[in-house]
Amino acid sequence: MLTFRQGNDAKGNNMHAFEPPPLAEDPTDTPPAPRRRPWGAKFHAALRGLKLGIRGHSSFFVHFFLAALVVAAAVVLRCSLEQWCLLLGCIGLVLTAELFNSCVETLFRCLDEKTRDRAWPALDIAAGAVLLASLTAAVVGLLLFVPKLAARLGLL
Repeated sequence: MLTFRQGNDAKGNNMHAFEPPPLAEDPTDTPPAPRRRPWGAKFHAALRGLKLGIRGHSSFFVHFFLAALVVAAAVVLRCSLEQWCLLLGCIGLVLTAELFNSCVETLFRCLDEKTRDRAWPALDIAAGAVLLASLTAAVVGLLLFVPKLAARLGLL
């Protein structure tokens, strides 16, 4: 942080200057530069977070189970590549929204009572995001599966 200094120089001239803060005399006073984590450690942390998200929240398991049913239906109904891309994108969207919701819920549990009273809207917003992602995925699934099922059952 710069500091403003006003005064006279050796010749008596009026001086106005910004000066940086003094440097630390002892090199141990400066905090060490943060170490970069290797890619393996980053992936390990990400997989640990995924495991915590799956194990810690029952709603994630419900979404994961429904995703497995969607994949099985897509195999049976022989979906095209474009349909697979839509289905997998929707599955990823819902599971990601659920993980973010779990993250917000986990952070909420760490708050004190006074802060929790003000943070309730964050929980509702996160739950709303999961609902929106789930409804979108359901509509996409219906648009893809209903015509295929109707053709298979001879209704079309």
